[in-house]
Amino acid sequence: MTYVVTESCVRCKYTDCVDVCPVDCFREGPNFLVIDPDECIDCTLCVAECPAEAIFAEDDVPESQLAFIALNAELSKQWKPITERKEAPPDADAWKDVKDKAHLLER
Repeated sequence: MTYVVTESCVRCKYTDCVDVCPVDCFREGPNFLVIDPDECIDCTLCVAECPAEAIFAEDDVPESQLAFIALNAELSKQWKPITERKEAPPDADAWKDVKDKAHLLER
């Protein structure tokens, strides 16, 4: 099992999760993070650190978010690793609780 970043991360891109990841499995896109399923060791540390509550165990991903399992796998092959925490975008807090924003994900 791996962990999956879901829609709540879009336009927020908090990187608190990156700080606690012992294997550097996060990959960074323009306005979203993903987890490389081949690198994730299922440690669960990132889940509690995500201010947007966007990270789920693969088996616990909400039904409406299941497409993000494949999306994480796909984009983790294209995006570069992120290994250090960065400042969140200035408007991240405004986007944190917005629903239905998958269409805003930039590749």
